[in-house]
Amino acid sequence: MLNQPEMLKKAEEELDRVVGKNTLVQESHVPHLPYIRACAKEVMRLHPGGPFNLPHVSIADAEVAGYFILKGSNVILSRLGLGRNPRVWEEPLRFNPERHLNRAVDQRVDLEENDQRFVSFSTGRRGCMGVGLGSAIVVMLLARLLQGFSWSLPPDVDKIDFTEDQIYLKKASPLLAQAKPRLPASVSVYPI
Repeated sequence: MLNQPEMLKKAEEELDRVVGKNTLVQESHVPHLPYIRACAKEVMRLHPGGPFNLPHVSIADAEVAGYFILKGSNVILSRLGLGRNPRVWEEPLRFNPERHLNRAVDQRVDLEENDQRFVSFSTGRRGCMGVGLGSAIVVMLLARLLQGFSWSLPPDVDKIDFTEDQIYLKKASPLLAQAKPRLPASVSVYPI
């Protein structure tokens, strides 16, 4: 979002309009924050928690996308590849939360990807039981970071480089950003 300041501004404006600056964002605010939810969903699409799903074993011979899969074969899904597939996503490497808003009914953004164009928490009967909690934590963390701080690039940095390490699913270079408090001192993360 720092590379696209208009998106950061839009997220801050939504938080200010829905929550205000005199109280911290609460879980009850989240359903009224479609843009924040769309941003969280876009983060999970581009940067999944792990590159692959846990392996599954095919229970019958099958053909998928023209490939024959023998019964008993290990099947692994690339979460990274699915979320960045150019046949599924227009401009797949571009961070664009709007793509999730355009599909939402009444601006509702479902963090679970039911049509499985990307997978964050696995799926099916062995899918992650914590998908609801995990999604809520991601949205709340993002909302609190955006509400609590004004974010900017350091003076000597033009843009954040999201190039990934060739071996590990992490950034190749450190993330450099500046955070300045945006809320009054009376609004505390740890109320007494």
